[in-house]
Amino acid sequence: MKFSLKEKWVLITDASSGFGAAAAIAFAEEGAKLLLGARRTDRLEKVAAEAKKAGASEAQVHFLDVGQTDSVEKFIAWAKEKTSSLHVLINNAGGAHGMDTLAQGKDADWEAMLQSNVLGILRMTRAALPLIPRDSGASILNIGSVAGHTVYEGGGVYCAAKAAELQITRTLRLELFGAGIRVGTLDPGLAETEFSLVRLKGDAAAAKKIYEGTVPLTARDIADTMVWITSRPAHVNIDEVIIRPVDQIAVGKVFKRN
Repeated sequence: MKFSLKEKWVLITDASSGFGAAAAIAFAEEGAKLLLGARRTDRLEKVAAEAKKAGASEAQVHFLDVGQTDSVEKFIAWAKEKTSSLHVLINNAGGAHGMDTLAQGKDADWEAMLQSNVLGILRMTRAALPLIPRDSGASILNIGSVAGHTVYEGGGVYCAAKAAELQITRTLRLELFGAGIRVGTLDPGLAETEFSLVRLKGDAAAAKKIYEGTVPLTARDIADTMVWITSRPAHVNIDEVIIRPVDQIAVGKVFKRN
């Protein structure tokens, strides 16, 4: 039987845009209660309002920077005031910064990628685990990338960070074996969000060019997959999912229609 998300608490990191914002709406449509975190709380408030319209009985927001241990701990302390039982943790915060080669890379970019994609998942999982009930269909879903499975020029640190996410997920699955907590990773390919705009330091023209002539995944595609994974029957664990658009067969190999 499908696991019901209705009235279950779902925590989503970096829920102010992209995959996280779309996930908030998708889970709201299932009747879930939401705990939403991000640094841009003004945008977070707007997402929460949309989620309530979509069906969430509760959509609570709080500042969250997964790159800071203190911020994560404050967020979870706040979450504990809302509930003692968290059924879904979506570790969505991440992102890429820059396309420099390793020889030209900048410390600030490297540190930002490792903080959000690697240490952020570790911090959030460690802090949230006491709230996640055993043997009740609860899920921890980490958002990875096809970059965690391959490498490309200018993506060394991002690929390393997403490879780390994959191995953290696999380790957590082993460490929680027998606890009845589902653990998985969802690894998207080409998807049109703010990802490229952030990576390219706000160069909108260059970011747009990446998607020209192709049909990329949307944030809603990924959000719907999150809901599908976490709503499987309680005994079913979706370990790892790679999801790409039809127009992409590998990193750097994208079919252009014009």
